[in-house]
Amino acid sequence: MNLRFLILFVLTVFVVDTASAHIYNRPMPDSSFKVASPFQSNMVVQQGKPFTLWGEARYGQKVVIKASWANSAVTVKVNKSGYWRGQIAVPKAISGDFTPHTLTLYCNGTTIALNNLAIGEVWFAAGQSNMRYKMIGSKGDVDGVVDYETEIPLANCPNIRLLTVAMDFKARPHSTFSGNWVVCTPETVKEFSGVGYYFAREIQSKLNVPVGIILSAVGASSIQAWTRRETLAADTADEHLKRYDADAKSKLPLTPDFTFEKVVRPTLLYNAMVHPIAGFSLRGFLWYQGETNRWEGKKYTRSLSRMIQSWRDEFGQGSLPFYYVQVAPYLDRREDLVNDYYAIFREAQAEVRATENTEMAITLDSEDPKNIHPREKKPVGLRLARIALNKTYQIVTPYLGPQVSDITVEGSSLRLIYNKSTLAGGLATTDNKPPANFFIAGSDKVFYAANAVIAGDDIILQAGSVQKPLYLRYAFTSSVVTNLTNKAGLPAEQFRNDE
Repeated sequence: MNLRFLILFVLTVFVVDTASAHIYNRPMPDSSFKVASPFQSNMVVQQGKPFTLWGEARYGQKVVIKASWANSAVTVKVNKSGYWRGQIAVPKAISGDFTPHTLTLYCNGTTIALNNLAIGEVWFAAGQSNMRYKMIGSKGDVDGVVDYETEIPLANCPNIRLLTVAMDFKARPHSTFSGNWVVCTPETVKEFSGVGYYFAREIQSKLNVPVGIILSAVGASSIQAWTRRETLAADTADEHLKRYDADAKSKLPLTPDFTFEKVVRPTLLYNAMVHPIAGFSLRGFLWYQGETNRWEGKKYTRSLSRMIQSWRDEFGQGSLPFYYVQVAPYLDRREDLVNDYYAIFREAQAEVRATENTEMAITLDSEDPKNIHPREKKPVGLRLARIALNKTYQIVTPYLGPQVSDITVEGSSLRLIYNKSTLAGGLATTDNKPPANFFIAGSDKVFYAANAVIAGDDIILQAGSVQKPLYLRYAFTSSVVTNLTNKAGLPAEQFRNDE
């Protein structure tokens, strides 16, 4: 080997080694760096409050979070468990400003970019089949929301974003879920919740800011399935968890497929479909559930109140609004027109309003009591929106149906005096007939159907068989369909004074 060739060989090796060393010293993409499931492109970021993100990476690494709306980045360190958590400030949304935003996260040579984000309002919608009830109907069947054939083509709503959490079951709190944030279009809204969509559309229209709905709902599910273990275990009056833990089924492996038995098992849906989202910045919760628990009567008040508090604790954002739907009239297989077990359950739901920052939407005017899944989801979504507009956004609009403020005895008649603030201009009926479903009784508490007459803002009741009326029931049967409303079309709520 001559000297010239030897020098050339040595120089080549040196250059290659130097280049290789330079490559090996550069940060390599880190496959362990992840952002948690809720954080995706197309999502809505809750306006006007800190936005917390979290995920996984290697211990000791730094995660840099840069938002397009912020002047500076936020840097956090990964803890010994391999988790990181960071918080960025989010400005208030400006009405009519739909500027798309980005969030970019960096860690050890890896970049995660979240694009087409919107700053606006985010609501978490949960429950069972009436919340999950989708917009589109099945060919040949009478289902889907009323008028879905004309409603779905109108759903080109780029400032509404939808996230459906896939059904799953976990024995312990889980950190991930399946589901993608999507822009609302006629195609993406088809399988989405009718209640959730109509709520979002109304809020978006009135506030003129983006709205995001996170849907986490499973048909036939029980409230115990949506409640965390610690909450159930602390309630000595609730035997569901104790019975489940003693059952051999609690030791079996879980799969994500639906069974009627599995969707009532305590904690499983909370673990899989609520816990992974807990901490995501929200404006509030929407809840439509109860049909599965309808036999529990007054116990439901305690169950839902405790679940509300536990969710608020888990999300860590104070007493977030919790707006829920009272179950609709239902005539079960017994065809018993005077049965009142469902009315007692609705009464238990109403009593949840004693919990701070809650309100209930009434559905007693639902027209098909033989269907436990009424198709009229648009009124439900709009009534929830009316509640939110008043109680959360301080936009005054009628949101309560007629409410009785006093009852006076006038000889053989009862006069119901209504709170004028709930009348939206006066009392009315949906069919222009006298108000129906009033019953009165004397001291013997034997109830008779009463003739009802609207007298200004009052209603006067009489029954020939009751000369000295003392007690009153309105719409207090399981399958009642009411016609009494205020001038805004909001139905009156069931009540009784004989308990």
